[in-house]
Amino acid sequence: MIQLKILSSLKKCFMDESLLDLPALKSGSCLRGEDFHFIVAYTTVGAHGGRLCREVSLVCRSTLDVSFERIEHMPVRFPCYPKQNDDFYLRKKPGLYPDLLIPMEIGETVLVPNGLTFSIYGTVKVPKDMKAGDYTVTVGFLMKIGEEEKEFTQSFSLHVVDAILPEQKISIAQWVHYDCIADAHELKIFSEEHWGAIENYLKMAVDHGINTILTPVLTPPLDTAVGGERPTVQLLDIEKTENGYTFGFEKFRRFITLCEKLGVKNFEISHFFTQWGAYHAPKVMATVNGEYKRIFGWDTDATSDEYVGFLRSFIKALLAECKALGIDKRLLFHISDEPNMEHLEQYRLDKSKIADLLEGYPIYDALSDFDFYELGVVDHPIPASDKIEPFLAANIENLWTYYCCGQWKDVSNRFLDMSLARTRIIGGQFWKYHIAGFLQWGYNFYYTRYSKRKIDPYVITDGDAFAPAGDAFSVYPAPDNKPYRSLRLVAFKEALDDLGALTLAESLCGREAVLSVIDSEGEMTFASYPREASFILEMREKINRMIEERI
Repeated sequence: MIQLKILSSLKKCFMDESLLDLPALKSGSCLRGEDFHFIVAYTTVGAHGGRLCREVSLVCRSTLDVSFERIEHMPVRFPCYPKQNDDFYLRKKPGLYPDLLIPMEIGETVLVPNGLTFSIYGTVKVPKDMKAGDYTVTVGFLMKIGEEEKEFTQSFSLHVVDAILPEQKISIAQWVHYDCIADAHELKIFSEEHWGAIENYLKMAVDHGINTILTPVLTPPLDTAVGGERPTVQLLDIEKTENGYTFGFEKFRRFITLCEKLGVKNFEISHFFTQWGAYHAPKVMATVNGEYKRIFGWDTDATSDEYVGFLRSFIKALLAECKALGIDKRLLFHISDEPNMEHLEQYRLDKSKIADLLEGYPIYDALSDFDFYELGVVDHPIPASDKIEPFLAANIENLWTYYCCGQWKDVSNRFLDMSLARTRIIGGQFWKYHIAGFLQWGYNFYYTRYSKRKIDPYVITDGDAFAPAGDAFSVYPAPDNKPYRSLRLVAFKEALDDLGALTLAESLCGREAVLSVIDSEGEMTFASYPREASFILEMREKINRMIEERI
């Protein structure tokens, strides 16, 4: 006997779980222009004559556009820090965790193992012009028993609200690592195949709300060992001459054209100085007397006359090119990633060398020491979500936040050992605290710590004990130079859709009415919020009803 149950999209089904106590999804709602997600969990019960599994085929009946992905379990050796965690992780032990989503077709064969629970991810595409109303989705399996066929199906009702999900306003940056794309797919950097793969990865990013793209005008000096190098992904062609430097923008223009075609909103210019201190120059490649070689790097003092002279020429040429392309109002600049108080004076000195050229342009950096802002060293700090309170109290305009492996306690994050509700709750936090942007460092980081060697993300999900599994990437390399998405990537997109719905409800019903829903179980902060998936699901249903009552 096959047993199946339709569940909310926030449930991670482990193979050793029973379906009996899991709450079934009977109904849901969404706005026009919003994807609605659900999970089909299944197992077998009863004796099967010693068979290891049953072979069935996926069936779906609906007038809606419904697609499916297999949920694969990934190996997790390092689910969380042994002594740095909280009470809200799922398991805290090594094992197989559901995460990878592999597209599948209706009618495709599915193996249902005896006594193990597996699941399939369903997505209902609701276009903006969809007629509002109630729709039924029936999904399950068809099994042949001898000459007979038997269906095992369940259904749920989807209510489409007669309102369009607002266009995303928040800036979302999740760093794309272009060298990792090349390495994962064994491609030559900036070959035609690599450009095609870049397009595939960027398209999935944009489709999931990542609208602010790291632009490698120089090879980004990120997660690199001191004295080490990452593969060159520098978009600019540079030639050093007796009279200074000349810059070629052919690859940069191609990159910008590609991003604009895909719907990218903003461009993050790669950092001008090294990470964790800002003491050195990034890797810079140039042609000198016909030889292509590195001219700056770890052996270059950040404020040396030679590097500062280059940097000023480079920035002037870059700004002129961006003005010509009409994107100069959509640029974000970085000095150095994650400086702390030990680096404040170095950061201030580095910035002073180029600040006049960037006047009027926003400079954002991930840093969590409030003194950087209070002393006027940075106007646009990006504090970590667990260090954000003093920045919120200062009422900083257009405040961003970020998280990475260091945000392991209480706050939202996307480790494989965290619930999808914990990943998705950040949408409500974005809305409540007027967050203008969000940064996460690892869209597709497939290297070890400090980029010393590449890893296979299908085998090693923790960067080789670099960070809790899931911190370093949200997509997996797939055939045909494409990525597969993860449960965590989609849950974060659901958070952005929640933000859109909350914003629309506020415009219709007022801020206090929406706050009463968000804070219905106590004041929501970045560290304190209801942990149950039921809270998010019920919150969205309430917000959707509020919208429907006012339209």
